[in-house]
Amino acid sequence: MRGFNYFGGIPKEGLYDNATTQVVKVLAGPDREEHEWFSSLRAHYLFDSHFCRPAHANEKGTIESLVKYVRSRALVPVPSFASWDECNAHLLRWCEKEKEKHADRWQEEKAALRALPTTSFSSARPLPVKVNTYSLATVDRNQYSVPCQYTGQMIIAKAYVDRIDLIVGSQIVFTHTRCYRRGEVFMEIGHYLSVLERKPHAITHASVVRQLPAVFGRLREKMLAAHSRGYKDFLAVLLLLREYALSDVATALETMDEADVTATTLRQRLSPMDTSAQ
Repeated sequence: MRGFNYFGGIPKEGLYDNATTQVVKVLAGPDREEHEWFSSLRAHYLFDSHFCRPAHANEKGTIESLVKYVRSRALVPVPSFASWDECNAHLLRWCEKEKEKHADRWQEEKAALRALPTTSFSSARPLPVKVNTYSLATVDRNQYSVPCQYTGQMIIAKAYVDRIDLIVGSQIVFTHTRCYRRGEVFMEIGHYLSVLERKPHAITHASVVRQLPAVFGRLREKMLAAHSRGYKDFLAVLLLLREYALSDVATALETMDEADVTATTLRQRLSPMDTSAQ
């Protein structure tokens, strides 16, 4: 989809190896049982597919040569990137230079493309999931938090290559970065603040609190040790996360003397940050 949008049109056909993302079963001759989702993509964009014979890389020699061309010119010397987004941005800049270098040939190629459809294809299959009692939805063996008001409900999850959209009705209620490991749990503190407000003593053991940056853990222990109602003092600090970003609150806490931290003094420290941001 990103490729089609970048090109501004659809090619007549695509030549493929027999990857499992496209082919469920190799049949006799050129016939293939295509993956249902790949067939849906082709039906939406209306392009043909042709598949190489297994173990016959020579049938896509042009493609292999182009892979070598890109690798040797765009990725030599081997660069280092902090994220895939940074890598993709680098490759996109390289593509723009190539387009300018081969402008005449690109215009000829572009003229052969068919127009993009008016509606976009959904590249993630909707998956019904139930939000459990911990306000977590399981997607591909990992658990992702949902705002606590949806506990016990069936919602829709859409797993894209880089993110998980959690949807109620037609509204995306939260988007998590997708994880490709197994058995991981991702909790967003904002999803649990209303529960913690009703049950403030839960801050002493709640998993979502333990996942916060270390500065929060140190402050919690100090406040709990100070007096019997210290957990309420710590809750008041957490409730500031309704108004301020977690990173901003963590940064402010790192710059303050823990003995001086209250919800009021923390808000005073954060307010100048708001003004400077504006």
